[in-house]
Amino acid sequence: MKKNILVTGSAGFIGFHLVKTLLHDETYNIVGIDNINDYYDVNLKLSRLKEIGIEKENINEDCSLSLSSKNSNYRFGKIDITNAHNLEILFKKENFDYVIHLAAQAGVRYSIENPSAYIQTNMLGYFNVLECCRNYKINHFVYASSSSVYGGNKKVPFSEEDKVDNPVSLYAATKKGNELMAYTYSHLFDFRTTGLRFFTVYGPWGRPDMAPMLFANAICKSKPIKVFNNGDMLRDFTYIDDIVDGVIKCLNFKTTKIPKAEIFNIGNSKPINLMEFIETLEIAINRKSERIMMPIQPGDVKVTYADTTKLKDTTGYNPKTEIKQGVKNFIDWYKEYYKLSF
Repeated sequence: MKKNILVTGSAGFIGFHLVKTLLHDETYNIVGIDNINDYYDVNLKLSRLKEIGIEKENINEDCSLSLSSKNSNYRFGKIDITNAHNLEILFKKENFDYVIHLAAQAGVRYSIENPSAYIQTNMLGYFNVLECCRNYKINHFVYASSSSVYGGNKKVPFSEEDKVDNPVSLYAATKKGNELMAYTYSHLFDFRTTGLRFFTVYGPWGRPDMAPMLFANAICKSKPIKVFNNGDMLRDFTYIDDIVDGVIKCLNFKTTKIPKAEIFNIGNSKPINLMEFIETLEIAINRKSERIMMPIQPGDVKVTYADTTKLKDTTGYNPKTEIKQGVKNFIDWYKEYYKLSF
């Protein structure tokens, strides 16, 4: 019998790639939802949807689901998780077995400018999804946390056993809150929850507000790039295919734990110096960058570095994409998507 999966945030970077991969497994019926907000370029989100058979003109505004023209086991709905009524209608009708919750207001820096968006989506919206999971007897709730929860921790690599009580951005605080809420719901209502602390995801179809896209855009247009903390930063850049592989492994892993709440780091465990990453981009683009050296941004951290031992031991997770190949794949897509010929 086919399993029914809900993927929230399915027009987003990770959500799109996850759905695209899940569609290769005919044992799943997949529903994706997204509010398609304008935090970044809506056209990029619509292009992602089109890639898997959801045309703009077929997206319904009444929260009903549109069938993919390319995949008979995928339907999409423009639904906002902050609307509890519409979410409940969806859950009641679709009888989901699993929920992969990726919808969130993203971005560390934007949380300083517009904090209310994070409370609405990352706290209230998250609560609405949790409530539906409880009320409609979901087997497994997998949700996106973030490496940001580690804040300014000095010990590296970051381990799930480390204390995460000192977030340095509101975004990070909401993700820490999500983890606590999931644990409580597992404890009180006896259903499985798994939180994934993502580490600096990059690759084709990436978010325009993240460093790889910002840098690529500036270099391709011969504009200067802003290099924060004077380039003295380490990031655990993790290629999107490795992230998706880890998410799917987490969806299917077995546990006997009571309460059934887990948290995993999901990263590459090979942090790259920011200057090295920029140089790798330059090689892939075949252009040099002009750099403006800047101080560290409020809410930012100097190092991210994942200890993925727990995830590997539990699921067999093993990221395979080296930074040079990942960056090349990203730039190849970037040039094709934005129709650049150099």
